[in-house]
Amino acid sequence: MTIYAIGDIHGQIGMLDAALARIEADGGDTGPGGADEVIFLGDLVDRGPAARQVLERLIAGRAEGRRWSVIRGNHDTMFLRFLRDGELNDPAIKSGNGWTHYTLGGCATLESYGVDTAMERPIEDLLRQAQALVPAEHRAFLESLPLYLRRPGLLFVHAGIRPGVALEDQAEQDLIWIRDDFYAEEGPLPWLVVHGHTIVSSPTHFGNRIDIDTGAGANPTPRYLSVAAFEGTDCFIVTDEGRQPLLPPTPSRTS
Repeated sequence: MTIYAIGDIHGQIGMLDAALARIEADGGDTGPGGADEVIFLGDLVDRGPAARQVLERLIAGRAEGRRWSVIRGNHDTMFLRFLRDGELNDPAIKSGNGWTHYTLGGCATLESYGVDTAMERPIEDLLRQAQALVPAEHRAFLESLPLYLRRPGLLFVHAGIRPGVALEDQAEQDLIWIRDDFYAEEGPLPWLVVHGHTIVSSPTHFGNRIDIDTGAGANPTPRYLSVAAFEGTDCFIVTDEGRQPLLPPTPSRTS
């Protein structure tokens, strides 16, 4: 069984379709009754122009019986919180910008549903129109998504985990937002953690974790969507030219 992982999509339907095509060319059997699985690492929405189409593609694929498993990311959560009560701010955003600020990309998500995001519009008007135009099916889909998935030897999560905390005790904010405390952990973890959330110039194996967020929807570049294939805990990046092994760093030697 091969497990494929797709990084942060951020409303890029063309990049998503290209990533799925690479999986098909790799021989991935993820259709109804297939032996392989695709895990999407969250941040399905924001920044890119086609958040609605991305959610429609994922909902339809799962309805067809495809082995597609989806994790909820911080941008998906911000979208849900806005739809619930107009919440724009999260304490994890160090800039203090709200979800509709261009750096967060919430307006691009709303516009994909036909919401008028003119700057002079009160938030109450935005919320009212968004609640009318975003299908209940899309909200229910996002609300149903888990924050992590375990597979033998592997943990798939959007942002990471807080080292030293049992998985069942992890805080939601850490699972969708954590950076520094997770990245500072250089020792072994209970699993090889596969995540997105922080842009890297190319998929990177850090020994105890793998980051495959390569900036789909980001500005400036890099701007592409990566696909990783796992055979056990061995990782390969699926490219247009085929698989490329992704190896952990070579231990340094001291004389």
